[in-house]
Amino acid sequence: MSFSVEQMRRALSDGLLSFPITDLDDKGQFNPETYRERLEWFVQQGVSTVFVAGGTGEFFSLSTDEYRQICQIAVETVAGRVPVIASAGKSIPDAQALCKIAEEAGVDGILLMPPYLTECPAHGVVEYAKAVMNSTSLQVIYYNRANGVLDAESVKSLAAACPNMIGLKDGVGNLAALNDTIKTVGDRLVYIGGVPTAEIFAEAYISIGVNTYSSAVFNFMPEMAMRFYKALREGDRTTVTQIIQDFFIPFCRLRDRQKGYAVSLIKVGADLIGRSAGDVRFPLTMPTKEEKAELKRIIDANQ
Repeated sequence: MSFSVEQMRRALSDGLLSFPITDLDDKGQFNPETYRERLEWFVQQGVSTVFVAGGTGEFFSLSTDEYRQICQIAVETVAGRVPVIASAGKSIPDAQALCKIAEEAGVDGILLMPPYLTECPAHGVVEYAKAVMNSTSLQVIYYNRANGVLDAESVKSLAAACPNMIGLKDGVGNLAALNDTIKTVGDRLVYIGGVPTAEIFAEAYISIGVNTYSSAVFNFMPEMAMRFYKALREGDRTTVTQIIQDFFIPFCRLRDRQKGYAVSLIKVGADLIGRSAGDVRFPLTMPTKEEKAELKRIIDANQ
């Protein structure tokens, strides 16, 4: 199934989004069979869009061949039930090549990551994004984070130059700057919350018109993640507050102990519920035995 622009916008603006972790075996190699199972489970749990090979999926650690397999498997498994978005980024030639791979696999859209490593001026980032977006027919969401953060006027100019730019994903959590962008650019774009453990920002996001966000904890607490999202959209402040207090605050405190735990803890959580995807690849590291036990206590208390 090929999704229209309007169908893509609806899927991205109303419903919970999630990024499946990438399955690795006990030797650290990509495991296509368990990845298929994970994707099927995701769709059955009710996400409105699946983002593969994203930050939670260790995009930065994947080979080109693994990326190709992930795109192909995702399209085959999801089978048009919801849109499939794949990441692209690094250098302009790398990002263009990844967009081509995704397009050939039948992926529905691209999440454009920041350029690799180097510090750079905003107008250079705009040109980077334009070069990638104009190289593909796919709809593109720009990921506003790290060394690729753009202000409101830069986002506006990028959207004007690239008709296939469909959305902006916030990876910073600067609500004042994001509100500026939303009010400046308006409904030309769909806006998505994308800071690590985005639920902790969800109440603030929704107050300025950001109705959806990416949920990493969906990988191991899908029912709770969906219950939280529904409560948020329905204005059920009692449920929202209770889940934040009981789960997200202790989880975020654990996450913040080490850089990269926003991904590593998700893999631990998946293992704890019997859906292991192996360990993360270096330069990320896995939590300690004590931290794994602490996460298990948090999960058990919120089942």
